[in-house]
Amino acid sequence: MCADTKLVPTWYIGKRDMECATNFMNDLADRLSNRVQLTTDGHKMYLEAVEGAFGSEIDFSQLIKLYGNTEEGQKRYSPAQCVGTEKHRIMGNPEDKGISTSYVERQNLTMRMNMRRFTRLTNAFSKKVENLACAVALHFMYYNFCRVHQTLRVTPAMEAGVADHVWGIEEILQLLLN
Repeated sequence: MCADTKLVPTWYIGKRDMECATNFMNDLADRLSNRVQLTTDGHKMYLEAVEGAFGSEIDFSQLIKLYGNTEEGQKRYSPAQCVGTEKHRIMGNPEDKGISTSYVERQNLTMRMNMRRFTRLTNAFSKKVENLACAVALHFMYYNFCRVHQTLRVTPAMEAGVADHVWGIEEILQLLLN
């Protein structure tokens, strides 16, 4: 996710394994034309996948969250409390102020709020991975092209120069017919 435009240039549904990390990073690299700063979580698979996709043409860092256990956390259905973070510069020259996963974490919340299948402790799930992929694709098309972002006052696609107007749902549906 681009911190400046809020555009989500790609997404991937898969396991957290090397093959999926490689596919995801290759797709991201193919969609970008400029050198970027990239921050991932501490997932080990990203180390090799990012280097394979971008070579040395990236400013790459990882933000690793440190979690602690609380008595309250053991009694409820919520993740452990984050007690700190570690920033690791992996490749290139990432700016310290840009090492963050906050934007993508906010996007994950937006996804959970807008798609029932992603809410916690739900029985609304996709029985087929193809149905999940279609739901996620529709979400990101709407998010990127139709939804005016409050802080941008335009859609992420307009801010990124990919679109020149706010799309309507009809335009997304028309893509399916072509």
